[in-house]
Amino acid sequence: MQATVRVYDPETRSGSVLLDDGSELDFDGDAFDAGGLRLLRLGQRVNLAVGPGGRVTAITLSTFPLP
Repeated sequence: MQATVRVYDPETRSGSVLLDDGSELDFDGDAFDAGGLRLLRLGQRVNLAVGPGGRVTAITLSTFPLP
């Protein structure tokens, strides 16, 4: 699933993304760490792995494969 970074807090490594349908989805530090990233910028396109219940389990750049 692809999305655009809406909010990112580098201290907590958490934030939210906007899905292509306009809905917002939050991610936590564990999802950020699972993607192997060091930082995100607002407006950046990302790929998401979403688990049961709609929880984001990994977030990475759209040019990188999901773990």
